[in-house]
Amino acid sequence: MIQHHAEAVVLRSWPIHEADQIISLFTRDMGKIKGVAKSAAKSRRRFGGALEPTTYVRARYTERPKQELVRLDSFEIIRSPLSAPVDYGRAAALAFFVEILEETLPDHDPQDDIFRLLIAVLEQTRVDSIWMPVTYFALWITRLLGWLPDLSRCSVCGERLAGSSSYFDAAFDGLFCERHSPGAGHGSVDGAAGALSRRAVLSADSLALAVRIFRTPASALVSEAWPRSRAADLRRFAVQSLERHLERRLTTAVALLRLGGA
Repeated sequence: MIQHHAEAVVLRSWPIHEADQIISLFTRDMGKIKGVAKSAAKSRRRFGGALEPTTYVRARYTERPKQELVRLDSFEIIRSPLSAPVDYGRAAALAFFVEILEETLPDHDPQDDIFRLLIAVLEQTRVDSIWMPVTYFALWITRLLGWLPDLSRCSVCGERLAGSSSYFDAAFDGLFCERHSPGAGHGSVDGAAGALSRRAVLSADSLALAVRIFRTPASALVSEAWPRSRAADLRRFAVQSLERHLERRLTTAVALLRLGGA
């Protein structure tokens, strides 16, 4: 048996037996793992309130030969999502982070860049500030997974897009100039007349913001005004890119859409 001590974020938990739980953890050193927390529902000393999703912990666990599930021994809370007020919007944002990580990350694959991204946005996600961290996370996770296309040029003709509106569509990778956007008619990516087009506009301001996001830490952006309307088109573009590769709709993205910000 091998004992580990690691920084980790709780993603999900499932009850088994009377008091035991299976916990999905995103660890800094080992990537995503699953383990059994024996008597977790009863042991305040070993786990306390540390099993809430998005709780940042120092985890002590034991890896056992030929067993996929590790044995979770104890958690020490570094930061709890319950240490700050929680409303529907903040809960939806935290669930959005968890769903994407659960759906995209394979087990036992260390992803330090993604772990640091998660910690950064968890720190900035507050009741009065969810749209910046959601935008930041959606765009960066798409890039770190290798699913973000070139944002600087039209995917068909290579024309530079900076300074003007561009177009995107849920069915296609990339951004497009007006002439080659899906459904634009002659010369478009699909040659369609446009009646069934789902193309959407990405404003020049949102495209410039995307460039800033890739150059700026989340902590430096949170002081700016982020009403729900800001960068809604950019969030929609990132979410559609994720959903296209996952080949399914993100449940939490629907919840954010109901809030009017995605």
